[in-house]
Amino acid sequence: MSIEDLESVALAMVAPGKGIIAIDESTNTIRKRFEAVGIENTEENRRAYRELLLTTPGLSEHISGAILFDETIRQSTKDGVPFTQVMKKAGIIPGIKVDKGPVPLAGFPGDVVTEGLDGLRPRLEEYARLGAQFAKWRAVINISEENPSSTAIEANCHVLARYAALCQEAGLVPMVEPEVIMDGDHTIEVSYEVHEAVLRSLFNALYEQNVMLEGTILKISMVIPGKDCEEQAEIGEVAEATVRVLKSTVPAALPGIVFLSGGQTDQQSTAHLNAMNQIGPHPWPLSFSYGRAMQQAALQLWSKDLKGNVADAQKIVHARAKDNGLAALGQWNG
Repeated sequence: MSIEDLESVALAMVAPGKGIIAIDESTNTIRKRFEAVGIENTEENRRAYRELLLTTPGLSEHISGAILFDETIRQSTKDGVPFTQVMKKAGIIPGIKVDKGPVPLAGFPGDVVTEGLDGLRPRLEEYARLGAQFAKWRAVINISEENPSSTAIEANCHVLARYAALCQEAGLVPMVEPEVIMDGDHTIEVSYEVHEAVLRSLFNALYEQNVMLEGTILKISMVIPGKDCEEQAEIGEVAEATVRVLKSTVPAALPGIVFLSGGQTDQQSTAHLNAMNQIGPHPWPLSFSYGRAMQQAALQLWSKDLKGNVADAQKIVHARAKDNGLAALGQWNG
């Protein structure tokens, strides 16, 4: 795939008023979500749940793409149509999570680094054959008195850049996701400093690895105080700080930026995105790639009746997609 092709996929991922739904929870993560609402974590229940999400009527009005898990990209609807075919017919771009998750960074207590580069080239080639057009890799940056170390930031950004280069070689748009975790009692100022250090390191690493920014998407957390911080920030404060750090670190050549919800409530994640887009204009579209904030209310309703509540759960998914699509335009009115 040429850089023009990668660029056109990347631009379609952040089309005006559209964002990405993240349904790439690992089997372990979805088990926790299912257990919390009393659903048995079987392969069939996982398949049925992902079918509910991906076949939501009108989803593509506000959703440009979906990030899938390895199991999901190989699954089909109950009628036997592969999910990737269903998505492409609906105008939704298939994506795939390819990292193997974070592990402790040896020598740096409290810091982690994401694994999964070994064998990544053939895996990416297979995912491209299965219909994926973009991939996602998540790095995890913890904040505490001692963390993150500059070594942790550098190690994670180097790995993100190696992954991104391999994606582009395989004809996939890389979504690079350095998530600064909300756990802790750090202030919004500390969050800002960590985001700034991470983003500077990331774009330096991407440059060093010859990654073409025109065919890359950034998925990032918002500049927000830790969950246990006594002083929580106003919506406008989070929006202003997040936009400021992006404008000082992210090159304008990037086709777009999508945010993760990262433990925010549904309302918070939508309100913050909306406020950022009302500050505009920006050098790049600011949109969303939400998981929990897109799914949680629908999952709770579906859990009460797996057969009977599908249509009503889909209405909730569509409503959440619409709200966030409007927020991506700065037109959500709460």
